[in-house]
Amino acid sequence: MATNPATSRPLNYFISMKYHLFAILLALCTSFLSASELSDSAGGTLQVYTESMPELHKIYPALRPTRQGRPHRERHAYQPSFTTHTHYTSILTAVASFSFPFPASVPALPENHRKERPLYMSLKTNLLYDALAVPNIGVEFYIGKNWSINANWMYGWWDTNRRHRYWRIYGGDIAARWWFGTKAHAKPLTGHHIGLYAGIVTYDFEWGGKGYMGGLPHKTLWDRCNAMVGIEYGYSMPVSKRLNIDFTIGIGYLGGKYLEYVPCGKSYLWQSTHTLHWFGPTKAEISLVWLIGKENHNSTGQ
Repeated sequence: MATNPATSRPLNYFISMKYHLFAILLALCTSFLSASELSDSAGGTLQVYTESMPELHKIYPALRPTRQGRPHRERHAYQPSFTTHTHYTSILTAVASFSFPFPASVPALPENHRKERPLYMSLKTNLLYDALAVPNIGVEFYIGKNWSINANWMYGWWDTNRRHRYWRIYGGDIAARWWFGTKAHAKPLTGHHIGLYAGIVTYDFEWGGKGYMGGLPHKTLWDRCNAMVGIEYGYSMPVSKRLNIDFTIGIGYLGGKYLEYVPCGKSYLWQSTHTLHWFGPTKAEISLVWLIGKENHNSTGQ
């Protein structure tokens, strides 16, 4: 019975490729078992030596080595030179040289090599506000590449109602700072810095006479606050192993509404409402800074 050449050719090709793939798979398994070492890379590079190649001859006779140019199919000492089908051996060697993941064979990284990013942060208080009886606190985080985020908050709500004396203020600001200079490159949060800041503040000042209230009375902070935005420059100077003194001045805009009033018996008489537009210094700090972090310390005092 005659066969159709167009039909038998793919079938013969499939059968031939099946044996070729089988030969390659067995060769790879034999090569992996005979590999001598794994490298230190994450996947482990399998190094295949030519001593494993004779196993190929058991499944692919055409790859048997030759002696003086003549094929030998009987047993003899292996000679690592091929005169036929060199393209097959090149493919097998290249495939077997690829990196494969072997999690159980890769040694764990020692603990001392797992170095995490050190923490650089600071807590601070503005001594100028402290001297004016306005408690305050600030925190700063170093985020990398000479950049940090700084935030401050103050709250002082003092009054002596019998004498109509009020000293009230609270609010805060947040700033993004860029550090530069020799000391800033040597250690974060030290040396020169410039930045942009924005903040809110509300107040009520009266000393036995006319008073000034920032914002609207009996409202939330957002309704009665004045807002500010500006650019700042400062310098943080080491004074001990864990302490710095930070000098900062900010210039920008402060705006919002404020009220004028006068005390009248037990009440307060509203006089007028004004809109504040101020361009000039809006921030001043002489801050005592406490450095926090295992590596966040100065060389002074060590």
